[in-house]
Amino acid sequence: MLPKTRVSDPELYQLVEEELYRQEHNIEMIASESTVPLEVMELSGSVFTNKTLEGYPGSRFQAGAEVADKLETMAIERAKALYGCEHVNIQPYSGATANYGVYAAILEPGDTVLGMRLDQGGHLTHGSPANFLYKVYKFAAYGVDPETEEIDYDALEKQAKEIKPKLIIAGGSSYPRLIDYERISKVAKEVGAYFMVDMAHVSGLVAAGVIPSPVPYADFVTSSTTKTFCGPRGGMILCKAEHAKKVDKGVFPGSLGSMHLTTMAAKAWCFKHMATPEFKELMQQIVVNAKLLAEELSKYGFRIVSGTTDNHLIMVDLRPKNISGKVLQNALDSIGITVNKNQIPFDPASPFVTSGARIGLTSITQRGLREKEVKIIASIMNDVANAPEDEAVLADCKARVLQLIENFPLYPAGSFDD
Repeated sequence: MLPKTRVSDPELYQLVEEELYRQEHNIEMIASESTVPLEVMELSGSVFTNKTLEGYPGSRFQAGAEVADKLETMAIERAKALYGCEHVNIQPYSGATANYGVYAAILEPGDTVLGMRLDQGGHLTHGSPANFLYKVYKFAAYGVDPETEEIDYDALEKQAKEIKPKLIIAGGSSYPRLIDYERISKVAKEVGAYFMVDMAHVSGLVAAGVIPSPVPYADFVTSSTTKTFCGPRGGMILCKAEHAKKVDKGVFPGSLGSMHLTTMAAKAWCFKHMATPEFKELMQQIVVNAKLLAEELSKYGFRIVSGTTDNHLIMVDLRPKNISGKVLQNALDSIGITVNKNQIPFDPASPFVTSGARIGLTSITQRGLREKEVKIIASIMNDVANAPEDEAVLADCKARVLQLIENFPLYPAGSFDD
């Protein structure tokens, strides 16, 4: 692995080795993470990294673009076929910058945007005061029903009619249920708003047809290309043809400069791979695993936010176990299971402590863990939650984690041999 770096910078090489070891011996359950295929790593470090370009195929600002034009055009066509959309921009560097590209395309400073509350499932870029755009646009927030913990569509509709936003955003980073895109689309049309869906967390599930697609209903669909997409660290925007010119201008020069061609090449490979039966089976199993983990944790006395999940992640209320998200996250990390503390709807605790945890099933499903292993993981989580400071319990749980995960290699043997 990295034969040149190993010689020229052994200190840096050692860090890469350490991270590979950590990933190989860890049960990864952070909902925003996945394990990329080897092809993605190859392409992300390919010779395309030498080329700088701005603009779009056939209209670049630098010479020497003929091969890159073929690459970007290929990726776009594959993405359009995969998602059934009319236009795609694959230049954004991340899901966040994809959102910025849409904002730059259609919004003016001071415009009103209605997005989901961060502490109830939304995302930082949808209107959080912590994000710089909070100073640029006038953000309002909708949330979930206190009883069902699902989106309160009636309240959303009422709020939209009162404030008449320029843009309504659906999708988020910690919402475990399906979203009624059709209903929100109707609300947007009634109030004269654009409708954008941020499907960063579920784009792989959408591509595989495992959950409904927002493409038929939204003016714009943004996504990262990690998470359930299982690809490189990048982003993309899907939109209707009527918005294509605005979106392209919003991305470049509106919000970004030169593109990352290496990442674009990796995206192109993913669009092809995501159309395979193998990928669809993976996405189906992710949802099976997530639903099962929710059921198993419920049996152990954890409360599952909204009762279950429809996608790759579950939100867990830890108050019945008398433990905070921060404590559980740290205790699980010490034994080799990574999750993240996360606020739950109407959480009385601060975002630095939290009453909940967000748990994702993408990475472990990629490694081949199925129902039997999910039940074991639930049992380990319960033991840790019941005794987060008991060194003997933690040592036993760590041994169980290592025994479980060693049967499921991160990558095939010999993948990183020189």
